[in-house]
Amino acid sequence: MINKIVSSLAAAVADVHDGATVMIGGFGTAGMPSELIDALIEQGARDLTIVNNNAGNGDTGLAALLKARRVRKIICSFPRQADSYVFDGLYRAGEIELEVVPQGNLACRIEAAGAGLGAIFTPTGYGTLLAEGKETREINGRHYVLEMPIHADFALIKAHKGDRWGNLVYRKTARNFGPIMARAAACTIAQVSEVVELGELDPEVVITPGIFVKRVVPLGGSTPTATA
Repeated sequence: MINKIVSSLAAAVADVHDGATVMIGGFGTAGMPSELIDALIEQGARDLTIVNNNAGNGDTGLAALLKARRVRKIICSFPRQADSYVFDGLYRAGEIELEVVPQGNLACRIEAAGAGLGAIFTPTGYGTLLAEGKETREINGRHYVLEMPIHADFALIKAHKGDRWGNLVYRKTARNFGPIMARAAACTIAQVSEVVELGELDPEVVITPGIFVKRVVPLGGSTPTATA
């Protein structure tokens, strides 16, 4: 019987290894899997490469992971905002590496990994510092930059509801990067507000099919029998 529900946050992230590349869903704090991040901090993995839209807000969630000195490099679109002081301090001290990727390119590179593409050509970034050292090409009179897919060992995402097969639905803007990250990681771990019985999710509204999800961690609501 397929049952991807795990009994605890700690069990869900237990095999995240030092040096892993970890995608973390979220648009700022919307859709950020804060409880999974807290469990990862407790777990202790270090030298991580994090892929996220932002570089942390305040002192919680991703910012707390950075503050714990667990991240070697971050790949993101918006590293600085009013409350990104944890990242700012680390970056100015030379304690974290940054790769800035335009938001559309970030999404496309993640999608390329999920689709099994070797690379993509995009016009975004052509003629700027972001294109330095990268292959460029003129196609139908327009200039493009070759960008490589972004793969991950793990993806930590947040969904609204899930079932024991790993099928997921999201709530409004909390959806953001979750679906594409789920397809681009070797192991996707989803925290959900509620686990429902198999068959309760209308297949027409399932956003992330269970084939892309390895583990589901319930945080509330009814919970069918979980695995260890």
